Amino acid sequence: MPVVLVHGFWHGSWCWSPVVEQLAASGIQSVAVDLEGHGLRGRAPRSHGARPFDAAAFTTEPSAVAHITASSAAADLADRIRVIGAGQPCLVVAHSMGGVVATAAAELAPELVGGLVYVSAFAPVAGVPAGQYNSYPENAGEKVNRLIAADPAVVGAVRIDTRDPARRDEIKETFYNDVDDRTADAAIALLQPDAPLGLPTEELTVTEQRYGSIPHSYVVCRRDHVIPAALQHRIIKDIDAVSTSPTTVTELDSSHSPFLSQPAALAEAVAAGLART
Repeated sequence: MPVVLVHGFWHGSWCWSPVVEQLAASGIQSVAVDLEGHGLRGRAPRSHGARPFDAAAFTTEPSAVAHITASSAAADLADRIRVIGAGQPCLVVAHSMGGVVATAAAELAPELVGGLVYVSAFAPVAGVPAGQYNSYPENAGEKVNRLIAADPAVVGAVRIDTRDPARRDEIKETFYNDVDDRTADAAIALLQPDAPLGLPTEELTVTEQRYGSIPHSYVVCRRDHVIPAALQHRIIKDIDAVSTSPTTVTELDSSHSPFLSQPAALAEAVAAGLART
């Protein structure tokens, strides 16, 4: 069964490269995809690259990815899974906000999803949008909201300034606190500034008959500053409440980005998820 690797906000298929190598070494076919509005399919605001930089324009320019929703991204992902698996089921591995899209895709086309592996990911299955989790007490200690550089309601995106050298240390601490400096700097340079607001704000409906019937597991990242470990465990409880079988949980002593800091360990967790399908 092929493995489809789904990234989170501001990232792209590039972030899975070390894991793809590890999976290949184990004889596992995997494909990392760019979500709608991300990676090679993303568009940065013109003001982000303008010189001299106009901070006021950056905080007000409408985003080119504002039209994207969780539902549209899920339909797009389902199409990609259908191509990669030639119509047969794939194991879908989803990180962070990519979990929203994978969850919606699993409900939309459960026949294409042979299993789900969440990696420190949102899974809004409890009748509230993913953004609602920001208000939960288990979210205490998160550090991503301090990076937001514009009002999402104004620009239609969750916007961060990836080119501001003054924010470099904050970005590293948030996403890559256990990643070596060279790799972290390369990753920061590849981040895109805009992520579609429609992903965390859309309320999804999942059913036990469709989504809940799919084998699933969750990789908890204990040193995560984006989705704190306590919130990850709350998400797991929400998943269990709508599933026919309990979530298999693996814990890594990693940041939000184990695909860069612990690719071999993460590949092992993916292989274990594949074995359970």
